[in-house]
Amino acid sequence: MDNQMLMTLLLLSPLVGFLINGIIGRGRFNANIAGTIASLAVGISFLAAVFLVIQVAHLPKDLNAITVTFFNWINVGSLNIPAQFVVDPISSVMVLIITGIGFLIHLFSIGYMHEDEGVAKYFSYLNLFLFNMLILVTGDSLPLLFVGWEGVGLCSYLLIGFWFKDSEKASAGMKAFVVNRIGDAAFIIGMFILFFHFGTLNLKELNLLAPTSPVFSWLDPVVLGTLFLFIGATGKSAQIPLYVWLPDAMAGPTPVSALIHAATMVTAGVYMIVRLSFLYSAAPYTLMVIAIVGVSTILLAASIGLAQKDIKKVLAYSTVSQLGYMFLACGVGAYAMALFHLMTHAFFKALMFLGSGSVIHAMHHEQDMEKMGGLKKYLPVTHLTFFIGWVAIIGLPPFAGFFSKDEILWLSFHSDRGHWVYWVLGAIGALLTSFYMTRLMALTFWGKPRFNENHHPPHESPLTMLIPLCVLGVLSFVGGWIGIPHVIASVLPWHPENHLLNWLGSSISKVPTSREADVVLEWGLMSFSVFGALLSAGVAFGLYVWKPDAVEQLCKKFSKIHRLLVNKFYVDELYNTKLIKPFVKVSEELWFYFDVKIIDRCVHLFGDLSLGLGGLSRTIQSGNLQTYAFYIVAGLALFMTLFFSL
Repeated sequence: MDNQMLMTLLLLSPLVGFLINGIIGRGRFNANIAGTIASLAVGISFLAAVFLVIQVAHLPKDLNAITVTFFNWINVGSLNIPAQFVVDPISSVMVLIITGIGFLIHLFSIGYMHEDEGVAKYFSYLNLFLFNMLILVTGDSLPLLFVGWEGVGLCSYLLIGFWFKDSEKASAGMKAFVVNRIGDAAFIIGMFILFFHFGTLNLKELNLLAPTSPVFSWLDPVVLGTLFLFIGATGKSAQIPLYVWLPDAMAGPTPVSALIHAATMVTAGVYMIVRLSFLYSAAPYTLMVIAIVGVSTILLAASIGLAQKDIKKVLAYSTVSQLGYMFLACGVGAYAMALFHLMTHAFFKALMFLGSGSVIHAMHHEQDMEKMGGLKKYLPVTHLTFFIGWVAIIGLPPFAGFFSKDEILWLSFHSDRGHWVYWVLGAIGALLTSFYMTRLMALTFWGKPRFNENHHPPHESPLTMLIPLCVLGVLSFVGGWIGIPHVIASVLPWHPENHLLNWLGSSISKVPTSREADVVLEWGLMSFSVFGALLSAGVAFGLYVWKPDAVEQLCKKFSKIHRLLVNKFYVDELYNTKLIKPFVKVSEELWFYFDVKIIDRCVHLFGDLSLGLGGLSRTIQSGNLQTYAFYIVAGLALFMTLFFSL
């Protein structure tokens, strides 16, 4: 099978699944039929991705990319954008994550959505989302990437607001759509700046044309272009100040949360920066902004997660915080580690979102953790897999999250673009992560049940939901082994290679480090983060399992801080008061004084003029022959007078 056929299968299989379920299946297919069709479509796409990646692996290191051009898309003046797609070391990581985890989430959805009336529509939306996400990560130019970028934004709106009859869920979908449009406007501006400066929007050409030395000017087109693209990334990847949509997006079905907000859409901004790593490396001011925003988001989201009661809201703020680590990695020039954490996070966060779906399914759609407790006894498989995800996210070796997160922390300290302040703040975020994720485990699975065990007792999920959990559990355990840092590999008996760095090779900008690595210091910082995570988890376990009364006393003692965290620092209220309401008021004023007073009056004036002319015409065309004869004689008299006067 040639490359063009494989690329066609990779991209179009989910689109075909979308068309079958969306056109034929609506109102006809049940969850088993619609889910099988959708899962098969994604499975074919995954197999195509595997074959393409194998072929990329056999290509020479300097030509390790498969590029397929389907047709000439845009050809205007000097702008020439073909419909060209590429699978190379960077995009291959993404397509395997998207299609592999996407397949597992589709399989999980068959059991989770089996009672829903609109199940065929749901699966069609999932397939359409994956199609757009594949366009995003394989498109060989910024406009093609932007097509997928907008496509996943549309699909997120459709999926978050899937149960649109509930006004709260419909509003959440609209909020996600509007907030992302703000970032998308900045993304377009960034594309314009880069095109006018470089004359191309091809991703590879932009990297090749990037300045070889850093540009230290805020007004330089490279700095401005990359900065505006990053603003777009803050929308898609939920960073300050455009993160507010993601927690509300939990209103959608739980598998949607796992797909969009753990493994795919929210990583789009990180992928874009990694893809343009050479261009971003030439803009140190932009990197500084990225690092500051990333580390600020880590702390903000992690602190909010300490006080949330909804199990999905805790995971949502955890996602925002973990994305902050990826942006911190990009900000210090550790693009490979950003991609590494993107991958490991996709494993354990998809596992935890699907695990929360299993819990919600067992608890008859209850999401308040304070009404759970003791579920370990009722949901042994869900608890075991969730436990693996918990150990992975708090960063304990040898689980996946340890290798990627600790390498980010080390490089935020050691990189030339890094600073010890980044490491301190990132480490504090790790301690908070360990605390609130242990709190989630304690309130959900451990301790005494806080529900009526005799009235509809919880039950384990069906096999279609448990199989994806088990697969993701294995990946959350071993997924980090492909990127074992050198300092750890050097003390292991078999001295494993860092396969991820070897795979990425020269396709990604290297970490800027002019200093020799201090092995003792690196081990010391790593040990501190691990023991700190254990200590933080132990404190949370002791409070929420052994001393729950002490938690209530602490909340009362620090009531103002607790209220601040519960209300998410009142950021939504601040936006609503200072931005949304004034904007709506100005819009209403403009509507009244410009639309109603000027435009409407002009339209009405032309309408009245037309009516007047029509009325005059009606008086002239009376149908009376004597009147017509008078008009003829008067016209001839006027003509003769003018003729002889000249």
